Amino acid sequence: MIRTMIVDDQAIVRTGMAMILSVEDDITVVAEAEDGVQAVALAARHRPDVVLMDIRMPRLDGLDALRALTRPGALHMPRVVMVTTFDDDEYVTRALQSGACGFVLKDAGPRLLVEAVRAAAVGDSLISPAITVRLLERMMRTPPPQGAQAVLSPREFDVVRLVAQGLTNAEIAEALHITVGTVKTHLTNIQAKLSARNRVEVAAWAWRNGYAHHET
Repeated sequence: MIRTMIVDDQAIVRTGMAMILSVEDDITVVAEAEDGVQAVALAARHRPDVVLMDIRMPRLDGLDALRALTRPGALHMPRVVMVTTFDDDEYVTRALQSGACGFVLKDAGPRLLVEAVRAAAVGDSLISPAITVRLLERMMRTPPPQGAQAVLSPREFDVVRLVAQGLTNAEIAEALHITVGTVKTHLTNIQAKLSARNRVEVAAWAWRNGYAHHET
């Protein structure tokens, strides 16, 4: 079972998400929190695998709660999926840089919410298609540095490019005619070389340096 915690200051949103997730055989909601302070405390108590985190909340907002949950040396580090709206671009960009492993729009629909939880649980990532390009293109501030390609192998660059385009591990494996296990191995090596904590940071690196559509 994927142990999930829902964090949102609106009770109706928490209830709706809980209802969506509760009908899934492999997901259980172990806690609900109405702000970041409560989220940090409940995460320590219930040790969820995945946290669905709102961004704008009283007392402690989602960004600060995200940093608290994913801080280096934390005894339990859940995977955090940010739940946002179209006006939260600036907040989500900052969350991307703070270790969030996915983003889902509140109006994205039940299926995408469920898929985001499952993706996070296995170390994958899911970003609502409607915001992927908007968010990552904001990071294209500087041209690619000279010699940056030397950091990664040509195959690793293939994987990075497809990650930046929002493909899952299974989709990358199909596109490159390799196994999912090989994709995961490449991602582990890529994250180590780029000092990236997850595939979202890998995608951000690709967009920031102009490699999201770079053909190797």
